Amino acid sequence: MRLEDYFRNVKDFPKPGVLFKDITPLLADYAATEECLDKLVALVGNQPIDIVVSIEARGFFFGILLAQRLKAGFVPIRKPGKLPYHTLSESYDLEYGTDTIEIHQDAIEEGDRILLHDDILATGGTALAACRLVERMGGDIVQINFLLEIEALMGAQKIDNYPVKSLFKF
Repeated sequence: MRLEDYFRNVKDFPKPGVLFKDITPLLADYAATEECLDKLVALVGNQPIDIVVSIEARGFFFGILLAQRLKAGFVPIRKPGKLPYHTLSESYDLEYGTDTIEIHQDAIEEGDRILLHDDILATGGTALAACRLVERMGGDIVQINFLLEIEALMGAQKIDNYPVKSLFKF
């Protein structure tokens, strides 16, 4: 099974000039999803993980599955106003403006070993903001996992202070 065959390219989404990597064909296939999850778990190796932190929204698909497999907790990072309890927020730069992400202020304890997971590494801005949130709370980022990495956007360079692993690079 070639997992790459389960990624669909969608031109001009969400805006003209963007080639969107759609992972829904992968998610629709049980065997492909299971194999992908096995490979994501293998990227972690035998490192102990206390919490898997995932970024809204597509990071959640494998983030919760990783947490279950690693016998770890799961913590979501979401867009502003989506979490019901007290939050910490972190803003980051986009090509045209800024964006913000939030996490519950009590979600991570000092010294928790964190696996940060998201679906795609593009420019790295969101991942860097997530790292800052985790570190502000005292978490120790053991590794950052991505399903896909778009190398031409050089996002890995933005987060090169952390161990970064991607299953697929385009």
